[in-house]
Amino acid sequence: MADDFPVTELISTAVNGGVARITINRPDAGNSLTAEMRDHLADTFDELSATLGVRAVILTGAGEKHFCTGAGLGGAQKLEPARPDGAPDRALGDVSRLIRRGWQRLVASMLDCEKPIVGAINGTAAGGGANLVLACDLVVMADTARLIEVFVKRGIIPDAGGCYLLPRIVGPQRAKELMFLGDDLSAADCERWGIANRVVPAADLDSTVDELVARLAAGPTKAIAMTKWLVNRSYESSRHSAFEEEAYAQELVTATADMAEGIKAFGERRNPDFKGW
Repeated sequence: MADDFPVTELISTAVNGGVARITINRPDAGNSLTAEMRDHLADTFDELSATLGVRAVILTGAGEKHFCTGAGLGGAQKLEPARPDGAPDRALGDVSRLIRRGWQRLVASMLDCEKPIVGAINGTAAGGGANLVLACDLVVMADTARLIEVFVKRGIIPDAGGCYLLPRIVGPQRAKELMFLGDDLSAADCERWGIANRVVPAADLDSTVDELVARLAAGPTKAIAMTKWLVNRSYESSRHSAFEEEAYAQELVTATADMAEGIKAFGERRNPDFKGW
């Protein structure tokens, strides 16, 4: 059970060659996230975003069956403020506050992370876990994996940013189909619908992701970060705002050492050696 292991083992992070690999390590519980795990994962993305030695991130699950099946039970809980005598166990605002500070914060930490996040989807992604897939910048799925917007089967609405993210990827009609019915979506259909960039045999998942992330980690990290920022804002921006933000971002990037190296390498007809700053 989650209570038997420290959170740093349940959410393990290893950094090698500029790549941080985050593994949700609770396979006996479908890699579901306790509140403590969820908050630690959000803190991890915030930390990696600011770490110059990290230039790309992999998010995956332990085992072969599950990537992440959403919210789980167990683990330490944050202490709530004392309630006055006679107050109800649940007051107006309690649930929305929990959602904002919990899964929404986690998804926001991924969208705002300055490093590209590649989801290595090794198995079932359900509920909040499905929406973690949607928050990744690039998605590689094992052909045995599947995605399930299971919320409707529990009588609740999709949270963890699902109603924001999914229509932007697959369009409103397909998003409604997935969310109204709660049916499984195969890896092949995830690729066909634009959720997955690539689907590969399960045995090839790690090598495919490693190759992709190595390319990202060798790239101009700040330019990729600003590109991510612009793309994530594009659905909310007017043409005027988008053009202004593009010009602002380009001005920032032209002051980086990697931009100077890119121009120098171009003139010298060689591959650039980007440092990440």
